[in-house]
Amino acid sequence: MNTHDSIQRAATLLQMRRPADAERELRGVLAEQPDHFTAHSLLGLALVQQGRTAEGVSEAEEGVRLAPDQSYPHYIAGQVYLRIQRPDLAVTAARTSLSHNPESASTWELLTRAHLRLGQHREAVGAAHRGLAIDPQDSDLVSLLALAHVELREVEPARAAAADAVRLDPESSTAHLAYGHAALVSGDAKTAAAAFREVLRLDPGFDPARDLLVTALKQRNPLYRILSNLRGRFLGGWRMVFLLPAVPPLIAVFVLIAVLHWAAWVAEAVTVLRLARAKATKLLFEGVEARVAIASCALLAAGVGVLALGIALGHDALSTAGAAVMALVTPVQEATHTGSARGRRVLYGWAGLLAVAIVASVILGSPGGALLAVYAGLGTIWPAAGVRRLFPAPQR
Repeated sequence: MNTHDSIQRAATLLQMRRPADAERELRGVLAEQPDHFTAHSLLGLALVQQGRTAEGVSEAEEGVRLAPDQSYPHYIAGQVYLRIQRPDLAVTAARTSLSHNPESASTWELLTRAHLRLGQHREAVGAAHRGLAIDPQDSDLVSLLALAHVELREVEPARAAAADAVRLDPESSTAHLAYGHAALVSGDAKTAAAAFREVLRLDPGFDPARDLLVTALKQRNPLYRILSNLRGRFLGGWRMVFLLPAVPPLIAVFVLIAVLHWAAWVAEAVTVLRLARAKATKLLFEGVEARVAIASCALLAAGVGVLALGIALGHDALSTAGAAVMALVTPVQEATHTGSARGRRVLYGWAGLLAVAIVASVILGSPGGALLAVYAGLGTIWPAAGVRRLFPAPQR
């Protein structure tokens, strides 16, 4: 067996996303040379790519143990740590690797990715620049630099870096992803949508690009864009509640914030429904998002109908219940846009309780009960924020 050729084949198979085949090559090497540190390191990466996390980490760390003064085992260990969502360990491994070989652009790229995962965007910019000083033609590093600038809301540097990444490698999905992010943060939703479509063409299995394309398509709607920006800007902290006894007029601020959020969620539902019906985009909206948009629009229409009927009959509880039904759009949308499955169940349960309260208020002829349901529905934005903190979404 030619060990060098086997190692090269294994590395190529890993790049081709064939980790099981790479594992067979590497186990063959280790059968003859049990202390081959490169084989142990690459085997760790192959195992992690197959979902065998504990074995993968063990093999990667064995590679480091066998050759602690070599940069490569630390680099591969960093790749392994990044894949198992431990960017903190990846940073340590990358820095150790760089202490042995500071001229490795690929290790600076690893360090940049790890800093981005940790939300250390300024550090990511610095690491990317260090790597690009070694290899200015590294499209992935330029893409990561663009993404770091996006997170820092540095629009012009982000767009310039993203354009450079696409120029360096027009067939790189990462470059087009960065270009789409940069366009989105600068408010150019049309360009962003085209970039994310290109990502999906180059890498059809990359689901986050689909979600980003949906976001870009929504942002092309001016009303949705305005209301979405207002919703993001005016959330209101939960600590404001403690100011209400001292400053009762703050209730008007809470009401305004809640109504802005409700209007934004209505715009979201209408926009999604329109895109789901359009021939060019309907395939993007075949899942739960389209069904929730239909349900939200149905709640809006039903609420208007009940409100009109209550006014026509002079029935205060019924007319107020109509407003409460319209307010249910907020808890339904908040639940749908919660990343944690447990958080979604809690918020959907809350929406169900409000629906029961609305029906009970009509049966009992209680306008006060229906009005409380209106307030509770519109005010779901604050409990929803708490639920998302309590049950955070899993990392991708």
